[in-house]
Amino acid sequence: MWYRLPTLNGQHAGIKMRSKGFEGMVCSVAEVMGAIGDRWGMLIMRDLLLGLSRYEDLRHSTGITNTTLSDRLKMLEENGLIERRLYESRPVRFEYKPTAKGRDIGLIMQAMVQIGDRWRPTGVKRPPLKFVDKQTGRSVKLISVDSETNNPVAAQNIGVQAGSGADDLMVWRLTR
Repeated sequence: MWYRLPTLNGQHAGIKMRSKGFEGMVCSVAEVMGAIGDRWGMLIMRDLLLGLSRYEDLRHSTGITNTTLSDRLKMLEENGLIERRLYESRPVRFEYKPTAKGRDIGLIMQAMVQIGDRWRPTGVKRPPLKFVDKQTGRSVKLISVDSETNNPVAAQNIGVQAGSGADDLMVWRLTR
């Protein structure tokens, strides 16, 4: 299916909307979503970042089917988020570990935990997970800070501008 969207200069650009992948998109969000894949990919990454590493543990934790788990592990490996390591040769068994790129997903996980805790109705349940400073044991949270001063910036004061790598479609999104 083709959609015609105006660009900044008033011309139209034909944009092919994909139902499966984000190839060709100039978008950091699409880049990460494409690497994770879907909700199962995110839950698998959650468990790997929490320290689970074996197939059966991942299956038990998520309740995912064998076929889906195998497919997602293969995709996460192909996208460079995890690596597979042999831990037993008879029978052949592998464990899965996040790569440096995969560990970056921890930021997304932490943000999702903070949002999920905020959305949880008051008095319903206590947070099931918290992030702590390993040295002090105190809770930590993600905040936005000024990149030059490191001073906190309130959410209502954060805006978005086109970056140096923005294409016409990204500029169009920002001018709507």
